[in-house]
Amino acid sequence: MKDLFEKIYKDKGPLGKWASQAEGYFVFPKLEGEISNRMKFQGKEVITWSINDYLGLANHPEVRKVDAEAAAQYGSAYPMGARMMSGHTDLHEKLQNELASFVNKEAAYLLNFGYQGMVSTIDALVSKDDIIVYDVDAHACIIDGVRLHMGKRFTYKHNDVESLEKNLERASKMAEQTGGGILVISEGVFGMRGEQGRLKEIVALKKKFNFRLFVDDAHGFGTLGATGAGAGEEQGVQDDIDVYFATFAKSLASTGAFIAGDKEIIDYLKYNLRSQMFAKSLQMQLVVGALKRLEMLRTMPELKAKLWENVTALQSGLKARGFDIGTTQSCVTPVYLKGSIPEAMALVKDLRENYGIFCSIVVYPVIPKGLILLRLIPTASHTLDDVNETLAAFEGIRDRLENGTYKRLSAAVMAAMGE
Repeated sequence: MKDLFEKIYKDKGPLGKWASQAEGYFVFPKLEGEISNRMKFQGKEVITWSINDYLGLANHPEVRKVDAEAAAQYGSAYPMGARMMSGHTDLHEKLQNELASFVNKEAAYLLNFGYQGMVSTIDALVSKDDIIVYDVDAHACIIDGVRLHMGKRFTYKHNDVESLEKNLERASKMAEQTGGGILVISEGVFGMRGEQGRLKEIVALKKKFNFRLFVDDAHGFGTLGATGAGAGEEQGVQDDIDVYFATFAKSLASTGAFIAGDKEIIDYLKYNLRSQMFAKSLQMQLVVGALKRLEMLRTMPELKAKLWENVTALQSGLKARGFDIGTTQSCVTPVYLKGSIPEAMALVKDLRENYGIFCSIVVYPVIPKGLILLRLIPTASHTLDDVNETLAAFEGIRDRLENGTYKRLSAAVMAAMGE
Protein backbone atom coordinates (compact mmCIF):
# COMPACT_ATOMS: atom_id res chain seq x y z
CA MET A 1 0.00 0.00 0.00
CA LYS A 2 1.27 3.46 -0.91
CA ASP A 3 1.79 6.28 1.54
CA LEU A 4 -1.07 8.74 0.99
CA PHE A 5 1.45 11.58 0.69
CA GLU A 6 3.69 9.84 -1.86
CA LYS A 7 2.05 11.63 -4.78
CA ILE A 8 2.58 14.97 -3.05
CA TYR A 9 6.30 14.40 -2.70
CA LYS A 10 6.62 13.38 -6.35
CA ASP A 11 4.34 15.88 -8.08
CA LYS A 12 3.71 19.40 -6.79
CA GLY A 13 1.26 20.15 -9.58
CA PRO A 14 1.56 22.39 -12.66
CA LEU A 15 1.80 25.58 -10.59
CA GLY A 16 3.34 24.17 -7.43
CA LYS A 17 6.44 22.99 -9.25
CA TRP A 18 7.39 26.66 -9.76
CA ALA A 19 7.01 27.54 -6.07
CA SER A 20 10.70 27.99 -5.26
CA GLN A 21 11.06 30.52 -8.09
CA ALA A 22 7.63 32.13 -7.90
CA GLU A 23 6.36 32.25 -4.33
CA GLY A 24 6.40 35.67 -2.72
CA TYR A 25 6.78 37.46 -6.01
CA PHE A 26 4.71 35.98 -8.84
CA VAL A 27 2.33 34.09 -6.58
CA PHE A 28 1.39 35.01 -3.02
CA PRO A 29 2.85 38.52 -3.49
CA LYS A 30 2.52 41.03 -0.66
CA LEU A 31 1.03 44.40 -1.59
CA GLU A 32 1.34 46.98 1.17
CA GLY A 33 -0.33 50.26 2.06
CA GLU A 34 -3.90 51.47 1.81
CA ILE A 35 -5.97 49.88 -0.95
CA SER A 36 -5.65 52.32 -3.81
CA ASN A 37 -4.54 52.86 -7.38
CA ARG A 38 -0.95 53.01 -6.15
CA MET A 39 0.43 50.74 -3.44
CA LYS A 40 3.82 49.39 -2.34
CA PHE A 41 5.36 46.14 -3.56
CA GLN A 42 8.67 45.12 -2.01
CA GLY A 43 9.27 48.70 -0.95
CA LYS A 44 8.54 50.30 -4.34
CA GLU A 45 5.45 52.22 -5.42
CA VAL A 46 3.50 50.48 -8.16
CA ILE A 47 0.31 51.22 -10.06
CA THR A 48 -1.97 48.40 -8.94
CA TRP A 49 -4.24 46.74 -11.50
CA SER A 50 -4.96 43.62 -9.44
CA ILE A 51 -7.49 44.87 -6.89
CA ASN A 52 -11.18 44.13 -7.59
CA ASP A 53 -12.24 47.37 -5.91
CA TYR A 54 -14.24 48.47 -8.96
CA LEU A 55 -15.97 51.51 -7.45
CA GLY A 56 -13.08 52.61 -5.26
CA LEU A 57 -15.02 52.03 -2.04
CA ALA A 58 -12.40 50.02 -0.14
CA ASN A 59 -10.67 53.09 1.21
CA HIS A 60 -13.41 55.68 0.75
CA PRO A 61 -13.56 57.92 3.86
CA GLU A 62 -17.32 57.46 4.30
CA VAL A 63 -16.93 53.70 4.15
CA ARG A 64 -13.97 53.67 6.52
CA LYS A 65 -15.96 55.78 9.00
CA VAL A 66 -18.99 53.47 8.98
CA ASP A 67 -16.80 50.35 9.21
CA ALA A 68 -14.95 51.77 12.21
CA GLU A 69 -18.13 52.84 13.99
CA ALA A 70 -19.75 49.44 13.40
CA ALA A 71 -16.66 47.63 14.68
CA ALA A 72 -16.66 49.82 17.80
CA GLN A 73 -20.38 49.24 18.40
CA TYR A 74 -20.63 45.53 17.65
CA GLY A 75 -17.09 44.13 17.75
CA SER A 76 -16.15 41.33 15.39
CA ALA A 77 -18.14 38.52 17.03
CA TYR A 78 -21.75 39.74 17.09
CA PRO A 79 -24.07 38.03 16.35
CA MET A 80 -22.94 34.61 17.56
CA GLY A 81 -24.38 31.45 16.09
CA ALA A 82 -25.96 30.47 12.79
CA ARG A 83 -28.80 32.55 11.39
CA MET A 84 -31.41 29.84 12.07
CA MET A 85 -30.41 29.50 15.72
CA SER A 86 -29.18 32.76 17.24
CA GLY A 87 -27.45 34.85 14.58
CA HIS A 88 -30.40 36.61 12.90
CA THR A 89 -30.99 40.39 13.20
CA ASP A 90 -33.14 43.19 11.79
CA LEU A 91 -30.10 44.56 9.95
CA HIS A 92 -29.51 41.24 8.18
CA GLU A 93 -33.11 41.39 7.00
CA LYS A 94 -32.77 45.04 6.00
CA LEU A 95 -29.70 44.35 3.87
CA GLN A 96 -31.44 41.41 2.20
CA ASN A 97 -34.49 43.51 1.36
CA GLU A 98 -32.39 46.34 -0.06
CA LEU A 99 -30.30 43.95 -2.16
CA ALA A 100 -33.43 42.28 -3.54
CA SER A 101 -34.88 45.66 -4.49
CA PHE A 102 -31.62 46.76 -6.09
CA VAL A 103 -31.42 43.73 -8.40
CA ASN A 104 -35.18 43.76 -9.05
CA LYS A 105 -36.01 40.47 -7.31
CA GLU A 106 -38.68 39.56 -4.75
CA ALA A 107 -36.28 38.33 -2.11
CA ALA A 108 -32.62 37.88 -1.28
CA TYR A 109 -30.58 35.91 1.24
CA LEU A 110 -27.15 36.74 2.64
CA LEU A 111 -24.21 34.36 2.24
CA ASN A 112 -21.06 34.43 4.35
CA PHE A 113 -18.72 33.94 1.41
CA GLY A 114 -19.22 33.90 -2.33
CA TYR A 115 -17.30 30.70 -3.06
CA GLN A 116 -18.87 28.77 -0.21
CA GLY A 117 -22.33 30.14 -1.02
CA MET A 118 -22.15 29.26 -4.70
CA VAL A 119 -21.14 25.66 -3.97
CA SER A 120 -23.94 25.27 -1.44
CA THR A 121 -26.60 26.91 -3.62
CA ILE A 122 -25.95 24.53 -6.52
CA ASP A 123 -26.09 21.61 -4.11
CA ALA A 124 -29.43 22.79 -2.72
CA LEU A 125 -31.05 23.49 -6.10
CA VAL A 126 -30.61 20.03 -7.63
CA SER A 127 -31.30 16.42 -6.72
CA LYS A 128 -29.81 13.26 -8.22
CA ASP A 129 -32.56 13.16 -10.86
CA ASP A 130 -31.81 16.68 -12.15
CA ILE A 131 -29.36 17.62 -14.89
CA ILE A 132 -26.94 20.57 -14.79
CA VAL A 133 -25.79 22.28 -18.00
CA TYR A 134 -23.02 24.84 -17.50
CA ASP A 135 -20.44 26.89 -19.40
CA VAL A 136 -17.11 25.07 -19.68
CA ASP A 137 -15.27 28.25 -18.59
CA ALA A 138 -17.29 28.63 -15.39
CA HIS A 139 -15.52 29.83 -12.25
CA ALA A 140 -13.98 27.27 -9.91
CA CYS A 141 -16.76 27.79 -7.34
CA ILE A 142 -19.34 26.70 -9.91
CA ILE A 143 -17.26 23.68 -10.92
CA ASP A 144 -16.89 22.64 -7.30
CA GLY A 145 -20.63 23.03 -6.75
CA VAL A 146 -21.32 20.86 -9.79
CA ARG A 147 -18.91 18.23 -8.44
CA LEU A 148 -21.24 17.73 -5.48
CA HIS A 149 -24.10 16.88 -7.83
CA MET A 150 -25.02 13.19 -7.71
CA GLY A 151 -26.78 13.32 -11.09
CA LYS A 152 -25.73 14.04 -14.66
CA ARG A 153 -24.05 17.21 -15.84
CA PHE A 154 -23.03 18.56 -19.25
CA THR A 155 -20.73 21.40 -20.24
CA TYR A 156 -21.30 23.57 -23.28
CA LYS A 157 -18.58 25.39 -25.20
CA HIS A 158 -17.81 28.80 -23.77
CA ASN A 159 -20.54 31.30 -24.68
CA ASP A 160 -21.58 29.03 -27.57
CA VAL A 161 -25.38 29.08 -27.80
CA GLU A 162 -25.45 26.35 -30.44
CA SER A 163 -23.44 24.09 -28.12
CA LEU A 164 -25.76 24.98 -25.26
CA GLU A 165 -28.79 24.06 -27.35
CA LYS A 166 -27.31 20.67 -28.25
CA ASN A 167 -26.61 19.95 -24.61
CA LEU A 168 -30.10 21.07 -23.61
CA GLU A 169 -31.47 18.54 -26.09
CA ARG A 170 -29.36 15.83 -24.41
CA ALA A 171 -30.37 17.03 -20.96
CA SER A 172 -34.07 17.13 -21.89
CA LYS A 173 -34.04 13.51 -23.06
CA MET A 174 -32.28 12.45 -19.89
CA ALA A 175 -34.64 14.46 -17.67
CA GLU A 176 -37.59 12.69 -19.27
CA GLN A 177 -36.03 9.39 -18.19
CA THR A 178 -35.12 10.47 -14.65
CA GLY A 179 -38.17 12.60 -13.99
CA GLY A 180 -35.94 15.52 -13.01
CA GLY A 181 -35.44 19.09 -14.17
CA ILE A 182 -32.63 21.13 -15.77
CA LEU A 183 -30.46 23.86 -14.26
CA VAL A 184 -28.40 26.05 -16.62
CA ILE A 185 -25.52 27.96 -15.05
CA SER A 186 -23.66 30.89 -16.61
CA GLU A 187 -21.62 33.79 -15.35
CA GLY A 188 -22.80 37.33 -15.90
CA VAL A 189 -19.19 38.31 -16.58
CA PHE A 190 -16.43 35.75 -16.98
CA GLY A 191 -13.75 37.09 -14.69
CA MET A 192 -10.71 35.95 -16.65
CA ARG A 193 -11.66 37.02 -20.18
CA GLY A 194 -14.10 39.80 -19.30
CA GLU A 195 -16.79 38.55 -21.65
CA GLN A 196 -20.41 38.82 -20.60
CA GLY A 197 -22.35 35.59 -20.55
CA ARG A 198 -24.82 35.42 -23.43
CA LEU A 199 -27.74 35.73 -21.08
CA LYS A 200 -30.17 37.17 -23.62
CA GLU A 201 -29.63 34.23 -25.97
CA ILE A 202 -29.79 31.73 -23.11
CA VAL A 203 -33.09 33.19 -21.90
CA ALA A 204 -34.47 32.95 -25.46
CA LEU A 205 -33.95 29.17 -25.31
CA LYS A 206 -36.52 28.98 -22.53
CA LYS A 207 -39.16 29.14 -25.26
CA LYS A 208 -37.91 25.79 -26.54
CA PHE A 209 -36.59 24.07 -23.42
CA ASN A 210 -37.83 23.81 -19.85
CA PHE A 211 -34.97 24.89 -17.60
CA ARG A 212 -34.10 27.28 -14.80
CA LEU A 213 -31.24 29.79 -15.07
CA PHE A 214 -28.68 30.47 -12.32
CA VAL A 215 -26.29 33.39 -12.95
CA ASP A 216 -23.07 34.19 -11.10
CA ASP A 217 -22.73 37.95 -11.57
CA ALA A 218 -19.79 38.64 -9.26
CA HIS A 219 -18.08 40.97 -11.75
CA GLY A 220 -21.27 42.46 -13.22
CA PHE A 221 -22.94 43.57 -10.00
CA GLY A 222 -22.25 47.27 -9.48
CA THR A 223 -20.46 47.72 -12.81
CA LEU A 224 -23.01 46.88 -15.54
CA GLY A 225 -26.53 48.05 -16.28
CA ALA A 226 -28.10 51.48 -16.03
CA THR A 227 -28.35 51.28 -12.24
CA GLY A 228 -25.47 48.86 -11.67
CA ALA A 229 -27.77 45.87 -11.17
CA GLY A 230 -25.54 43.76 -13.38
CA ALA A 231 -25.30 41.84 -16.62
CA GLY A 232 -28.96 40.87 -16.61
CA GLU A 233 -29.97 44.54 -16.47
CA GLU A 234 -27.36 45.38 -19.12
CA GLN A 235 -28.87 42.78 -21.48
CA GLY A 236 -32.51 43.45 -20.57
CA VAL A 237 -33.19 39.99 -19.12
CA GLN A 238 -32.89 40.48 -15.36
CA ASP A 239 -36.46 39.29 -14.80
CA ASP A 240 -35.69 36.01 -16.57
CA ILE A 241 -32.81 35.04 -14.29
CA ASP A 242 -34.30 32.55 -11.84
CA VAL A 243 -31.53 32.68 -9.23
CA TYR A 244 -29.16 35.65 -9.21
CA PHE A 245 -25.87 35.54 -7.31
CA ALA A 246 -23.34 38.28 -6.54
CA THR A 247 -20.51 38.78 -4.11
CA PHE A 248 -19.50 41.73 -1.95
CA ALA A 249 -15.82 41.11 -2.75
CA LYS A 250 -15.78 43.23 -5.91
CA SER A 251 -17.93 46.37 -6.21
CA LEU A 252 -18.83 46.48 -2.52
CA ALA A 253 -15.21 45.98 -1.43
CA SER A 254 -16.09 43.76 1.50
CA THR A 255 -16.79 40.16 2.52
CA GLY A 256 -20.03 38.29 1.91
CA ALA A 257 -22.43 37.55 -0.93
CA PHE A 258 -26.12 37.06 -1.67
CA ILE A 259 -28.60 35.17 -3.80
CA ALA A 260 -31.86 36.67 -5.07
CA GLY A 261 -34.97 35.43 -6.83
CA ASP A 262 -38.65 34.72 -6.30
CA LYS A 263 -39.57 34.69 -2.61
CA GLU A 264 -40.63 31.06 -2.61
CA ILE A 265 -37.31 29.97 -4.12
CA ILE A 266 -35.25 32.04 -1.68
CA ASP A 267 -37.33 30.77 1.25
CA TYR A 268 -36.55 27.22 0.15
CA LEU A 269 -32.84 27.94 -0.21
CA LYS A 270 -32.44 29.61 3.17
CA TYR A 271 -33.78 26.45 4.82
CA ASN A 272 -31.61 24.12 2.73
CA LEU A 273 -28.25 25.85 2.24
CA ARG A 274 -25.98 23.70 4.37
CA SER A 275 -23.10 26.18 4.27
CA GLN A 276 -25.33 28.81 5.89
CA MET A 277 -27.47 26.60 8.16
CA PHE A 278 -24.38 25.23 9.90
CA ALA A 279 -22.12 28.29 9.83
CA LYS A 280 -21.88 31.40 11.98
CA SER A 281 -23.90 34.40 10.80
CA LEU A 282 -22.26 37.16 8.76
CA GLN A 283 -20.86 39.47 11.44
CA MET A 284 -22.66 42.73 12.08
CA GLN A 285 -19.86 45.12 11.16
CA LEU A 286 -19.86 43.56 7.66
CA VAL A 287 -23.66 43.85 7.40
CA VAL A 288 -23.63 47.51 8.44
CA GLY A 289 -20.72 48.19 6.10
CA ALA A 290 -22.52 46.52 3.19
CA LEU A 291 -25.61 48.65 3.80
CA LYS A 292 -23.48 51.80 3.52
CA ARG A 293 -21.74 50.56 0.38
CA LEU A 294 -25.04 49.66 -1.26
CA GLU A 295 -26.41 53.11 -0.41
CA MET A 296 -23.41 54.70 -2.12
CA LEU A 297 -23.80 52.44 -5.15
CA ARG A 298 -27.43 53.60 -5.45
CA THR A 299 -26.92 57.31 -4.80
CA MET A 300 -23.49 58.04 -6.29
CA PRO A 301 -23.62 57.19 -10.03
CA GLU A 302 -20.43 59.21 -10.47
CA LEU A 303 -18.50 56.25 -9.05
CA LYS A 304 -19.55 53.96 -11.89
CA ALA A 305 -19.12 56.79 -14.40
CA LYS A 306 -15.50 57.31 -13.29
CA LEU A 307 -14.88 53.57 -13.42
CA TRP A 308 -16.03 53.40 -17.03
CA GLU A 309 -14.05 56.50 -17.98
CA ASN A 310 -10.94 54.62 -16.87
CA VAL A 311 -12.04 51.35 -18.48
CA THR A 312 -12.64 53.05 -21.81
CA ALA A 313 -9.32 54.91 -21.71
CA LEU A 314 -7.35 51.77 -20.87
CA GLN A 315 -9.06 49.39 -23.28
CA SER A 316 -9.19 51.81 -26.22
CA GLY A 317 -5.55 52.75 -25.60
CA LEU A 318 -4.46 49.11 -25.65
CA LYS A 319 -6.41 48.36 -28.83
CA ALA A 320 -5.05 51.47 -30.54
CA ARG A 321 -1.53 50.18 -29.84
CA GLY A 322 -2.29 46.79 -31.35
CA PHE A 323 -2.66 44.75 -28.18
CA ASP A 324 -4.96 41.73 -28.12
CA ILE A 325 -7.52 42.22 -25.35
CA GLY A 326 -9.82 39.49 -26.58
CA THR A 327 -13.56 40.13 -26.63
CA THR A 328 -14.01 41.70 -23.20
CA GLN A 329 -17.38 43.38 -22.64
CA SER A 330 -16.74 44.47 -19.08
CA CYS A 331 -14.20 46.21 -16.86
CA VAL A 332 -11.98 43.12 -16.84
CA THR A 333 -9.13 43.85 -19.24
CA PRO A 334 -7.07 40.86 -20.40
CA VAL A 335 -3.93 41.39 -22.46
CA TYR A 336 -2.81 38.30 -24.39
CA LEU A 337 0.85 37.81 -25.29
CA LYS A 338 2.78 34.80 -26.61
CA GLY A 339 5.51 33.25 -24.49
CA SER A 340 6.58 30.53 -22.08
CA ILE A 341 6.15 30.49 -18.31
CA PRO A 342 9.81 31.48 -17.71
CA GLU A 343 9.43 34.33 -20.23
CA ALA A 344 6.29 35.40 -18.38
CA MET A 345 8.24 35.52 -15.13
CA ALA A 346 10.97 37.68 -16.67
CA LEU A 347 8.37 39.96 -18.26
CA VAL A 348 6.41 40.50 -15.07
CA LYS A 349 9.55 41.15 -13.04
CA ASP A 350 10.57 43.83 -15.55
CA LEU A 351 7.07 45.30 -15.47
CA ARG A 352 7.13 45.57 -11.67
CA GLU A 353 10.74 46.51 -11.05
CA ASN A 354 11.46 48.88 -13.94
CA TYR A 355 8.06 50.19 -14.98
CA GLY A 356 6.24 50.24 -11.62
CA ILE A 357 3.20 48.34 -12.88
CA PHE A 358 1.58 45.56 -10.84
CA CYS A 359 -1.00 43.36 -12.55
CA SER A 360 -1.97 39.71 -12.31
CA ILE A 361 -0.21 37.14 -14.46
CA VAL A 362 -2.06 34.05 -15.72
CA VAL A 363 -0.31 31.12 -17.41
CA TYR A 364 -0.83 27.43 -18.11
CA PRO A 365 -2.82 25.45 -16.90
CA VAL A 366 -5.38 28.27 -16.49
CA ILE A 367 -4.85 29.24 -20.15
CA PRO A 368 -3.29 27.21 -23.01
CA LYS A 369 0.47 26.62 -23.16
CA GLY A 370 2.41 29.30 -25.00
CA LEU A 371 0.14 32.15 -23.89
CA ILE A 372 0.66 34.81 -21.24
CA LEU A 373 -2.36 36.67 -19.93
CA LEU A 374 -1.84 39.93 -18.08
CA ARG A 375 -5.12 40.77 -16.36
CA LEU A 376 -5.88 44.38 -15.47
CA ILE A 377 -8.78 45.54 -13.31
CA PRO A 378 -9.51 49.26 -13.76
CA THR A 379 -11.25 50.95 -10.83
CA ALA A 380 -12.77 54.33 -10.07
CA SER A 381 -9.64 55.10 -8.03
CA HIS A 382 -7.35 55.05 -11.05
CA THR A 383 -6.40 58.20 -12.93
CA LEU A 384 -5.75 58.90 -16.58
CA ASP A 385 -2.08 59.35 -15.66
CA ASP A 386 -2.12 55.77 -14.38
CA VAL A 387 -3.58 54.64 -17.69
CA ASN A 388 -1.02 56.52 -19.80
CA GLU A 389 1.93 55.24 -17.76
CA THR A 390 0.62 51.71 -18.12
CA LEU A 391 0.15 51.99 -21.87
CA ALA A 392 3.73 53.16 -22.28
CA ALA A 393 4.97 50.33 -20.07
CA PHE A 394 3.10 47.71 -22.07
CA GLU A 395 4.65 48.96 -25.29
CA GLY A 396 8.05 48.56 -23.66
CA ILE A 397 7.53 45.00 -22.44
CA ARG A 398 6.05 43.92 -25.76
CA ASP A 399 9.18 45.09 -27.57
CA ARG A 400 11.39 43.14 -25.17
CA LEU A 401 9.23 40.04 -25.49
CA GLU A 402 9.34 40.13 -29.28
CA ASN A 403 13.09 40.82 -29.54
CA GLY A 404 13.93 37.84 -27.33
CA THR A 405 15.11 39.73 -24.24
CA TYR A 406 12.85 37.81 -21.89
CA LYS A 407 13.75 34.50 -23.51
CA ARG A 408 17.40 35.14 -22.73
CA LEU A 409 16.66 36.33 -19.20
CA SER A 410 14.50 33.26 -18.57
CA ALA A 411 17.28 30.81 -19.45
CA ALA A 412 18.49 30.82 -15.84
CA VAL A 413 14.98 29.98 -14.63
CA MET A 414 14.71 27.11 -17.10
CA ALA A 415 18.10 25.77 -16.01
CA ALA A 416 17.13 25.94 -12.36
CA MET A 417 13.97 23.95 -13.09
CA GLY A 418 15.86 21.35 -15.11
CA GLU A 419 13.71 22.08 -18.13
